[in-house]
Amino acid sequence: MKSTGPHTPQPALLITYYWPPSGGAGVQRCLKFVKHLPEFGIAPTVVTVDDRQASYPVLDPSLNAEVPAGVNVIRTGTREPFEFYKKITGKKDIPFGGFANTGQETWKQKLFKFLRGNLFIPDPRVGWNRYAYAAAKKAIQAGGIKAVVTSSPPHSTQLVGLKLKKQLGIRWIADMRDPWTDIYYYQDLNHTALAQKLDAKYERDVLEHADAVVVVSEDMKRLFLNKSTTLDPHKIHVIPNGYDEDDFVHPSAPSTEEFIITYTGTLTEAYNVEGFFQALCETVTRNPLLRYRLRFVGKVSQEIKRQIEEAGLPLITEYIDYVPHEESIKYLMASTVLLMAIPDVPNNFGILTGKLFEYLAANKPIICIGPIHGDADKILDECGAGRVFHYSGYALILDYLMQLSKTWKINTNLDLPSINYTQYSRRSLTEQLAKLLVK
Repeated sequence: MKSTGPHTPQPALLITYYWPPSGGAGVQRCLKFVKHLPEFGIAPTVVTVDDRQASYPVLDPSLNAEVPAGVNVIRTGTREPFEFYKKITGKKDIPFGGFANTGQETWKQKLFKFLRGNLFIPDPRVGWNRYAYAAAKKAIQAGGIKAVVTSSPPHSTQLVGLKLKKQLGIRWIADMRDPWTDIYYYQDLNHTALAQKLDAKYERDVLEHADAVVVVSEDMKRLFLNKSTTLDPHKIHVIPNGYDEDDFVHPSAPSTEEFIITYTGTLTEAYNVEGFFQALCETVTRNPLLRYRLRFVGKVSQEIKRQIEEAGLPLITEYIDYVPHEESIKYLMASTVLLMAIPDVPNNFGILTGKLFEYLAANKPIICIGPIHGDADKILDECGAGRVFHYSGYALILDYLMQLSKTWKINTNLDLPSINYTQYSRRSLTEQLAKLLVK
């Protein structure tokens, strides 16, 4: 599909809770869609939450500069329970979806988690819906908009699209970055049977009424197809996360003094990376003349830090808190090897984060701890960009680390010669979405 050139661009609406200055992985998908849609004849308008009232786990104001000039961004009010959460728990931070950053839970946090799972369905940000719906309806009626994309999480946003579809008959694409009732932390929310039933009904209604459903992996498509016997497989489209070529303007600059292994993003005990830590400790022991650095850029749970201590790695480990997205890319380019992990949870074969594709674009060997033969494994194998090791694959991880270390002694630049990943550029992926919008 090519841009419509001199023709008038087709207006479309994108509804997303996460938008700059929100940080984290979730904001990247919508931001890059909006950036590239005009190239394919689509003029997007964005409906999002007022950042002064939003509940964002992390902030990255630098992303404001990436919002294309001329894009109409409509910000609305919201009513959410997170201020109450902070007051009763004494916590300053907003919890992530799976409460990954809550650490050792107090009874107050457990109470809030129960309330979250049973009073706020599908999620605590459902209080934004009436504001988002009113703004979307007004924009549609005023601007000749005939198609809308709702992006989630939070999955409550999909209920805005469902209502717009039923009330206005607009073409609706439901973009879902994560599973809904199959998300890995779902059982931790202590839903009652009634809450689970209602949540499952919302999920099914969205899948059945959307004109098209977009997911990020083949396995996620399989999960959603199992939710309803009436779903047409051709209605669910796989558009994975990706990388933006414009983000990779800095040259590769791996250290010649240290073998640097970098992990970016959130890491908790759910990722089960103890085997990797033990293999790395043994590698360091066997190579006393080499200098290693294990670098984390982002949020690391206290349990992971304890595991690193127990593995004997504290002296080579560096923790860097959340940084602007551009800076995180610089850390990738300054690395020798990149570490990735997929949570050791049910239904994890389809987990494909945006991080994977940015790792690919960095052109470094990737060590991924996760399910063998999952979607991430297939992509790494297809691109020739690294290897996936099972959580219990200590011996194989050790062998691979020793191979890399031996090679590094000869040449401190382990960058891959040439890997095929261009099909995962944000521009190419946005073209697929544009085709769905103009049908």
